[in-house]
Amino acid sequence: MNLKKVVSLLLAILFTYFVVVQYNDPDPELWMPIYGIAVAASLSIFFGKAPNRYVFFILAGAYFLAAFQQWPPKYEGVFWGEMAMRSINIELARESLGLAISALGMVILGFLRN
Repeated sequence: MNLKKVVSLLLAILFTYFVVVQYNDPDPELWMPIYGIAVAASLSIFFGKAPNRYVFFILAGAYFLAAFQQWPPKYEGVFWGEMAMRSINIELARESLGLAISALGMVILGFLRN
């Protein structure tokens, strides 16, 4: 397996994990599709059926904009020793971090697409 397939498969696994942990989120119907798009994008590279590389860069831009928009008004971290939601600011920071990771993944996939 070449590097492109390994990286895209690892990203697909990561984003699948992101989808799975949204099951207990207060609004999974919003977040599961957001991360599901990242899974589909990763698998498109893995299976060699990827669209133009600019599609990945457009997705990266959308994820980065969403991460910026989701940033909490007051940063309180992303963990307080446990995954329970202690405040809305922690939840917003977690969502922003997930979106930023997704954006970075799309940039990587964009460069992997040849």
